[in-house]
Amino acid sequence: MRLVHLDLKGAAPRVSYLEQVFPLLSQLGANGILIEYEDMFPFKGELDILKSPYAYSEEDIERIQQLAELHKLEVVPLVQTFGHVEFILKHEKYQHLREVERFPNSFNPHIPDTLALVKSILSQVIEKHRRSTWIHIGADEVFHLGEGMDSKNWMSHNKGDTGTMYLKHIKEVLSFIATQYWGLRALMWDDMLRKISVGALRGERTGTAAAAPEPGVSAATVCVAALAGVVPSAQQEPVPGPVGTRVSGEHEEPQASSCCWHRRPRPHPCSPHREAMARLALLRRYDHYSVLCELLPVGIPSLAICLQTLVNGGFTEETKRKVLDTLGFQSMQLEQSTCEGRGAFPGAEIYHMVEQVNGHLKESILKALEEESAIKGWFSPYHRKRQFGNPRNMESFGSKVLKLHEDWESFVRDLRTHLESVYFPDTVEEWMEENVNPYLDQLRDLVRDYR
Repeated sequence: MRLVHLDLKGAAPRVSYLEQVFPLLSQLGANGILIEYEDMFPFKGELDILKSPYAYSEEDIERIQQLAELHKLEVVPLVQTFGHVEFILKHEKYQHLREVERFPNSFNPHIPDTLALVKSILSQVIEKHRRSTWIHIGADEVFHLGEGMDSKNWMSHNKGDTGTMYLKHIKEVLSFIATQYWGLRALMWDDMLRKISVGALRGERTGTAAAAPEPGVSAATVCVAALAGVVPSAQQEPVPGPVGTRVSGEHEEPQASSCCWHRRPRPHPCSPHREAMARLALLRRYDHYSVLCELLPVGIPSLAICLQTLVNGGFTEETKRKVLDTLGFQSMQLEQSTCEGRGAFPGAEIYHMVEQVNGHLKESILKALEEESAIKGWFSPYHRKRQFGNPRNMESFGSKVLKLHEDWESFVRDLRTHLESVYFPDTVEEWMEENVNPYLDQLRDLVRDYR
């Protein structure tokens, strides 16, 4: 399986854009979509508080699955069940379920309400994805596990450690899935498992690929026979089989990269179907509180290269030609992370306009403000604050600054129009405030004072 991970905790695209993107992903070699909804899922009842004002509707969720099915993309929903639950624990209603009271990152596994809430969230998501044969339970980066007082008391009384505590919670989650949703298989990330001793893994006999148990088999021993034979140390090769193996850093500068490369794992020795999975992440946010990563249309060329490299077994000339033809580019320069040509993929206009913002907006404005001697000498912050200056000197830079301002304002209006066709208003405003306004506002202020 070649899964494209759509991380929707930031810059979730409109369904109308996914309608354009799904056929492209299929054409490039993807055969599945891993969807991490977070607050974009239309939670109901007591979970209603979790959803964003711009959350997808139930009809949207159904439409996404229909589009995926139309383009032969298997949908795998991802529900975080231990860490990365800021979108839940930020709410006062669920604050008592935090491992450490000050931090909204991870669940306290010792409070019965935690597992009850996880089950409720899983149930709502799974019920809306009855076509899916897989569920992903996340379970990565459980920050501060073991630091809460309940965990310290548990480890003291049970002579356990964070590893056994982690496995205990995961077993309960997997057991619920195996007993309530027969035939549904589970996936999880492997980073926390790598920290657990081989002996503990052998003793627990819990599964990373949680296939439904055969009749008569305990639900708690889902699938994998001896996890210790599958999970190597962190210094060795990635975990083989259908564990979401993360081999590239996800804590670089948020704007630096939006597409993470992941090695093709070897077939899992215990899996009856011997699946191998590769996951390519289009990260929208590192966590619920971070700034946005790069936008989906800007990450598409990188994703296309990764998908075709997986399909062809390497970055060959055939790979390069397929990507160029599919995306409508004339050439690409990997070292400079650039593609030449107009582009003919969904969102190509945004791709080019973001290039303009990243490459020229800041530079052109700072050059005008800092290198224009008449501004520095005769229209300094001192002059502007007191509203006085010599018209002769001001006219020497005025027309140039006004033209620069007019050009960028016109450009930004077009950019906003394109962004609004793909994204909801909150995403557009956040991206503008992070990437455009810090520079354009300086120019706007100067023009206001000049006038």
